[in-house]
Amino acid sequence: MKKHSELTLYSYWRSSAAYRVRIALHLKGLDFKTVPVHLIRQGGEQHDQAYRSINPQGLVPVLLHEGHVLTQSMSICEYLDECFEAHPLLPSDPFGRARIRSLALQIACEIHPLNNLRVQNYLKGQWGDAVDTIAWMQHWMCEGFSAIERQLSDRHSARDGFHGETPGLFECFLVPQVYNAERYGMDMSVFPVIREIVSHCRELTAFIKAAPENQPDAEPF
Repeated sequence: MKKHSELTLYSYWRSSAAYRVRIALHLKGLDFKTVPVHLIRQGGEQHDQAYRSINPQGLVPVLLHEGHVLTQSMSICEYLDECFEAHPLLPSDPFGRARIRSLALQIACEIHPLNNLRVQNYLKGQWGDAVDTIAWMQHWMCEGFSAIERQLSDRHSARDGFHGETPGLFECFLVPQVYNAERYGMDMSVFPVIREIVSHCRELTAFIKAAPENQPDAEPF
């Protein structure tokens, strides 16, 4: 295990991918420095050459640790889990780990990419007002949440979504995606299990600290 040395997170307060990593860091009780990267101001600071020298993809989050540059939220969260043993994000058994990864990846790979700012900007640039980007995002979020809800609903309690009765990797990904859904006016009442899990998480200190409105670069809604 690596000892706790300085962690630096390049983040944007409303980025759901950065939000995931903030939750993981706080669940593990790790101190970290936040470097804001504004994704909209002046065309987006992620496009600056200085930032591209850190992450050629021009995306957030980026985590710096012991001279290493880590990108992609799933990879960063698993790195944190391997380096810092406090509050494991994944179950100890192979099937449990596979199940949690599957749920998290359904958000990271199937829902989020179709709602990404880059995709919204491309749709607007190509087709302007002919495309309702809000309806587009709501459609794909509904598709993804419906599948996840079915996978969770066969359990006796929504808290069974947690491994060991504590939130982990899946919740790191779920809560930010629900935040996005609510931001764009989705009716989440049709997903009662997801809502119960998210409601419980939002009462926990780690999730409160990681919330967009509590970030140093947060802006008025």
